[in-house]
Amino acid sequence: MKRIPGLLLVLTLVMSTFTSCHTEKKADLNPFFEEWTTPYGVPPFDRIRPEHFPEAVERAISEQNAEIDAIVTNNDRPTFDNTVLAFDNTGATLRRTAQIFRMLALVEHTPEMQEAEDEILPLLAAHEAEILSNDRLFSRLKEVYDKRTTSRYTPEQLRLIEKQYSGFVREGALLDADQKKRLAAINEELALKKLAFGRNVTTEGEEYRLLIDDEKQLIGIPNEVCIQAQRDARAIDEKSSWLFTLDAPSMIPFLTYSSDRELRKEIYTAFLNLGANDNEYNNAKLINDLIRLRTEKAHLLGYASYAAYKLEIETAATPKAVYDLLDEIWEPALDCAKKDLEEMLPIFKRDFPNEEFSSWDWWYYAEKLRKQKFSLDEEMIRPYFTVENVKGGIFFLANRLFGITFRPVSLKLYHRDVAAFEVLDTDESHLGILLFDLYTRPEKIRGAWSGSYIAQGYKDGQRIAPVVAIVTNYAIPSTSNPTLLSTDQVEMLFHEFGHALQALFSDVKYNGLKRVEGDFMELPSQLMENWAFESEVLRHYATHYRTKEMIPDYMVRKIHRNRLFNQGFKTTTLVASALSDLDIHSIKEYTEFNPADFEHNALGMRRGLISQIEPRHRYTSFSHIFAGDYAAGYYYYPWASVFDKDAFEAFRETGDVFNREVAKNFRQKILSRGGEADGMTLYRDFRGKNPDRRKLLLSLGLIEEPKEDSTEVKTFQSAEIHSLGIRPEAIDHKPIMLYKKEQISTDKNDQK
Repeated sequence: MKRIPGLLLVLTLVMSTFTSCHTEKKADLNPFFEEWTTPYGVPPFDRIRPEHFPEAVERAISEQNAEIDAIVTNNDRPTFDNTVLAFDNTGATLRRTAQIFRMLALVEHTPEMQEAEDEILPLLAAHEAEILSNDRLFSRLKEVYDKRTTSRYTPEQLRLIEKQYSGFVREGALLDADQKKRLAAINEELALKKLAFGRNVTTEGEEYRLLIDDEKQLIGIPNEVCIQAQRDARAIDEKSSWLFTLDAPSMIPFLTYSSDRELRKEIYTAFLNLGANDNEYNNAKLINDLIRLRTEKAHLLGYASYAAYKLEIETAATPKAVYDLLDEIWEPALDCAKKDLEEMLPIFKRDFPNEEFSSWDWWYYAEKLRKQKFSLDEEMIRPYFTVENVKGGIFFLANRLFGITFRPVSLKLYHRDVAAFEVLDTDESHLGILLFDLYTRPEKIRGAWSGSYIAQGYKDGQRIAPVVAIVTNYAIPSTSNPTLLSTDQVEMLFHEFGHALQALFSDVKYNGLKRVEGDFMELPSQLMENWAFESEVLRHYATHYRTKEMIPDYMVRKIHRNRLFNQGFKTTTLVASALSDLDIHSIKEYTEFNPADFEHNALGMRRGLISQIEPRHRYTSFSHIFAGDYAAGYYYYPWASVFDKDAFEAFRETGDVFNREVAKNFRQKILSRGGEADGMTLYRDFRGKNPDRRKLLLSLGLIEEPKEDSTEVKTFQSAEIHSLGIRPEAIDHKPIMLYKKEQISTDKNDQK
């Protein structure tokens, strides 16, 4: 989902769904038009209403236009201060308004806010186009850029100059008038088609309902899952039923535990066919339109494909670098999955001797195999993982590694279920506010993510402390029992906490340098996952909610032995989606195609994906890449895993996985610096070398530990310049490209 740069971030960070918030008072006063006196600078959530956003955005746009006009009408010679820094400081009000808008849109997705969305999106698109077509502004930026090597700038100033200039270039500043006009038309079409794609998936997904009236059909499904399904049914006035949906928190437990094969087939087939049915929600034409337009845009800007255009600004730099990694993972992951299938088949055949194992059987029989091999039953473990326990484990880990502490505070927030904590630094100074919005609600977008309502920044030389939120959709606790989490859900909370840590530790001076590369931003989140089930961490937080006893050692050993179980399947589904995304955006010459055929050829015919495994996302419902910002970027997760496994090794090498010095080094050289340098440079500064790719493959169980005398080490280096992490741009000071994306993790619809 990140994390905010300057310029285009303001305009693109709101290109998603929008929402409303609980309000009570002062109907005649827009809170965005006044100075806030709320504690810790938290937005006045109790006063913000959907109708406040359109007028607030209009005023903020006018304010930024005036700020830009002051720059371009300045008769003094362009300098860093009067042009680059001045431009970086424009749009502060719009940045703040848009960021709050985007975050609230995800947690309170109501019809009123969708109306606001329809009003605001055209305003933002027009404003973005106006800035990008401002030749006088670009001329001044270019003059500073052209003289950058003859002046004395700090590394951060030089990087800001380059990012501003290249951001304009990547959006067509060097094109002629006709080309600019065509690019503007393409961008407008893309925005509308992305919105249509996402709404098709959301609407059709919400229309699907698996209603169960017979309690016998719930055999095997955990009690907490059934309780939530009953609540969901009551929400639509089906008081005597249980409702299961296509959202991962509902569907995956059903696929894992339901003994009714026909119902498993029904729900999973509905998921696979989202956006591919013969109805008004079919996305096949929209996919063609999006690929056609993106390919044309890439050609217009001088790139062979949209993937080449998109990846230029990532640490990967080229599609080839991504393919090299994904191809290295693919074959051993698929082989591992095939071996797991061989072990599941005898169990399946005992139940269905005359049937063929299908994709909707995998979760169910994997769970059976897990119990058989490891005597590990998730339902025996859940009582140790209440939401409050896991939060306590996260706080313990953060204190142990970084010395920070968390103090509960009472604030007026947008929902009663949201909990707030003041985060105190090692010297007990105020670092920021962390919100936990963990329980599902009807108006809340499904999934898990972390983002900022108020981003870290500087004003008059003083650091603006961030207001950060972690959002999940866990089941609501009952009056008698707390919410119990699965091991996957525990890992998810540690993951999102990693994103939150980066936002809290951020200490970046320039708005335009907050952006972290997409394939580097998952490093902090995935790194935190490594501690989730460390024995010492578990001993601190995993206590049974009834008996208060610590999780026994034999269970911890089972969790550790189970770590690699079903990893072939998990990795294969992830890499399959990453490959299908990269393949479709690597098209160099567009011709009309059938998305289902394209996907089958890419994964089944060319790479041998077996029929029992589907990619994590099929094209027609792949909102990440067709409605969001992950086009040619779904590889971010496995790519960032190379960094996170190598970074965790930095702790392990010391003999202490809680080593405070390594943690301090990680905070100072990566977490606090945002995009002040490219990700590979930041990583080498922290680690002293490029990340070792073998650490990922070893962690997935896809290769064996090397022998002691082996000297073979695979890193992101080789003969290719991009893999060295030292691009030609960094040597001769050519631009390091700006990325139009708020740094926010939005793992919506993911099963992570």
